[in-house]
Amino acid sequence: MKAVVKTEVGFDHMVFMDIPEPEATGDLVKIKIAYSGICGTDLHAFRGTYASTKPPVVLGHEFSGIVTAVGPDVKRIKVGDRVTSETTFATCGKCACCRSRDYNLCSNRKGIGTHVNGSMAQYVVSREESVHLLPDNVSLLSASLLEPLACGVHASIEKGNVGKGDVVCVFGVGAIGQMVAQVCKSQGATVIVAGIASDVERFEIAVKNGADRAVDQTREDLAAIVKEMTDGEGVDIAFECSGAVPAANAALAITRRKGRVIQMGVFPEPKEPIWTDLILHRELCYMGSRSQKPSSWRTAIQLLEAGTVIPEKIVTAVVSLENWREAFDASIRGEGVKGVICCNEGME
Repeated sequence: MKAVVKTEVGFDHMVFMDIPEPEATGDLVKIKIAYSGICGTDLHAFRGTYASTKPPVVLGHEFSGIVTAVGPDVKRIKVGDRVTSETTFATCGKCACCRSRDYNLCSNRKGIGTHVNGSMAQYVVSREESVHLLPDNVSLLSASLLEPLACGVHASIEKGNVGKGDVVCVFGVGAIGQMVAQVCKSQGATVIVAGIASDVERFEIAVKNGADRAVDQTREDLAAIVKEMTDGEGVDIAFECSGAVPAANAALAITRRKGRVIQMGVFPEPKEPIWTDLILHRELCYMGSRSQKPSSWRTAIQLLEAGTVIPEKIVTAVVSLENWREAFDASIRGEGVKGVICCNEGME
C-alpha cells in the first residue's frame, strides 16, 4: 500500500512509498482510510522537533474510514462499519492513569502515528477498544477531525468546566483553537478568539462558526476589549492553543481573579518564563490539557451527531495521498486552517 513514512530522525526525511498492508490480528481492526488530518504534531515531526515520533513510522493520527477486516478477538466492530479511532494503540494497563482510563497520561502509552504506523496511508490498524462507530449523519470528512474535536472537549469541558454565561478567550485560531471555540459555544459561552495579523482568514472562519469576537492583537488592545466585554472583571477561562509563550502570559493577564487558564499549546522549550505573580495574586488555576481520553471521544461524537459542532467547516484544503507534501508545505506556511489528506478516493 501507499503511505507517507518518516524514515529517520531530523528535518524532513519524509517519503511517499510502498509498504506492506497491516494485518488484523488479535483484537486489531483494519481500516481503509478515507481522510487523514494534518496535525501540528505532524508538522513538528516533519521538522524533527517532536521527540515522541519514533521513525521509521507512518505519520497521521486523525482519521476516518471503513472497516475491511477484524481480528479473531474483535467482538463489537464488523466489516463495513464506518469508524474513527482514538490515537491510543497500547497502554501498560496497570498504572493509576490506565485504571482511571486516562490513557493520555500513561507513561508507557504507544500512539498511532508516533510509535506505530499511522493514518497517512491507505490502511491502518487500531485496537478495538480505541475504535468508535460513526453516527449515520456524520460525514467521513468531519469524522476525520474527531481527534482535535476530542482534544477541544477535554480542554473545554473536562478541564475548563466551561458553561453557559462564561466568557472565554481562545489564543490561537488554528485547528485546535477553532475546535475549542466551537465546543465552548456549544456549552453557551461567549467566545473571543485572539491571534495576529496573518490570521485574517482564520478569524473569518472562527466568526462564521460562532465566535463572538475576533481580535488581531497586533492592531487592537485585547485587554481593553476584554474589560469592556466583562465589566472590567476579565475572562472566566482562557485557552492557550498557539504554543506561543507571549500568548500564555497574555492569557494570565486577561483572566479574572480565581479564573482558569488552560494550556494546550506546546511551547518551543520545556522551560519558559511564565508570569507566575498573576497566578499567585489572582489565585488563578493554571493547568495543562494533554490530548484526549475515551470520555472526550464519547462527548465529541455526541456533539457531532447533534450537529452542534461541525468540524469539516474548518477544512480549507484536501489533497491526495500522493500530494501530501503540498498540504504540509501550506500548513507550515500557516495557510488556511486545516489541511486533510484523502487517502482513498471515492469513499464518502
